[in-house]
Amino acid sequence: MHDGHRDRMKKKFLKFGADSFEEHELIEMLLYYGIPRVDTNELAHRLINEFGSIAELFDAPIESLMRVKGVGQSLAVLIKLTSKISRLYAESKSKIKYRAPTKQELGQLILSKFVGRIKEHILLILFNSRGKIIFCEMIAQGTFTSVDIYIRRVLELALSYSATMAIIAHNHPSGIALPSKADLAQTANLVDALKHIDVKLIDHIIVADNDYVSISESDLNEQLFK
Repeated sequence: MHDGHRDRMKKKFLKFGADSFEEHELIEMLLYYGIPRVDTNELAHRLINEFGSIAELFDAPIESLMRVKGVGQSLAVLIKLTSKISRLYAESKSKIKYRAPTKQELGQLILSKFVGRIKEHILLILFNSRGKIIFCEMIAQGTFTSVDIYIRRVLELALSYSATMAIIAHNHPSGIALPSKADLAQTANLVDALKHIDVKLIDHIIVADNDYVSISESDLNEQLFK
């Protein structure tokens, strides 16, 4: 009976695509590849109910996933692997390697870098004099509530890549895309440090879920980047 159901679900997917499914049905199908020959519908509902959404499910630590009845280590790894692949897919969609990105492309690139990250991270983007991205990587990982900007590391990378401009971004896993006083203070320190090597910090982006706030475009500290 279950094999027949799986076959019908796969045929529906092939014919109509993912948009024809409910969230729990997509999770149910994903679980097929971690749990053979067992009805995964109930477990899919259980996972959604436990974590609240697909995003929170994929962001959950492996240890939390394994506390759900029916989820073993292999299945937890499959779920986290799906999250990682989703982030890589989003990053690869940003086709801005050979030219200066638009503001919208840059925002999407930054958002894609934080998909599935449950701890705070620092992303550094460096640009050459033509505005082309020459470096875009995470340079620090913190805790669930904080992360430090290592100014020396930023300066070393900026000099190594002969950058003329930089953007810093970091995420707030709490879901509030507003800079704290500590964020503003660290930004001010970084602006001053980069000036000594003729590199301009053009923005500090705060990311939360699928949203972000640009400090340079807000009224929180309008003089900071001038």
